[in-house]
Amino acid sequence: MTTSITVSLPVDMKDALEDLARKEGVKAEHVVGQAIKEHLFLRQFRLLRDRMSAQARGQGDITDQDVFDSVS
Repeated sequence: MTTSITVSLPVDMKDALEDLARKEGVKAEHVVGQAIKEHLFLRQFRLLRDRMSAQARGQGDITDQDVFDSVS
């Protein structure tokens, strides 16, 4: 199921989007959808990492090496 939203872009960004879509042979909507999907994934990953980092610090794990040593 899909739904629509309206997004306003500066002219130069819209032109770049359309140019990229044309070069990739896809619709601009596809490029926007993929960009949002990737952005949401990264945001969720960062939130999880921040939460897990806080827990690790609470257990005395400060560096990546500390975490590696704890799980090894």
